[in-house]
Amino acid sequence: MIKQNIRYIILFLVSVLVQTLIFDRIYITSYFSVYVYFLFILLLPVNANKYTVMALAFLLGLSVDIFNSTQGLHAAATVLLAYLRPFALRFFSPRDDYEPNKDLSVRNYGLIWFLKYAGVLIFTHHLFLFYLELFSFSFFFFTLLRVVLSSIISLFFVSLGHFLFVRE
Repeated sequence: MIKQNIRYIILFLVSVLVQTLIFDRIYITSYFSVYVYFLFILLLPVNANKYTVMALAFLLGLSVDIFNSTQGLHAAATVLLAYLRPFALRFFSPRDDYEPNKDLSVRNYGLIWFLKYAGVLIFTHHLFLFYLELFSFSFFFFTLLRVVLSSIISLFFVSLGHFLFVRE
């Protein structure tokens, strides 16, 4: 139990540092932004208390906001992701349901399951974040294109990070 908690603390810190020190410094084009910090929320256990998950999501988003001076945008989007997480878990539930002691990993539930689960949550996070950032529908289609492209590239890096971090 303590070993697992230490693992999640390290994942929290690594998520924030990788996001703020690496991915926030990369600018290729205005069509996409890479966000990977919410991998921490995606990998929390199925039986984690939803209020604890939402509080952790707020702290995670707030940490990214502090580094980026984005005044709560990431905190709001990450809390939304944490709020929708149980619905996504229920919607993509395997036939035999989840086992409480197993991690939400590709090894336990398969790559297709992980891509669907993470993809829906990442798309929702990006949709909320980018439209909240713009706070207008004046560039609706440009922002929607940005959401789709950013979701795809973020899903790729989240999956890569998952393979690098989760070793069972």
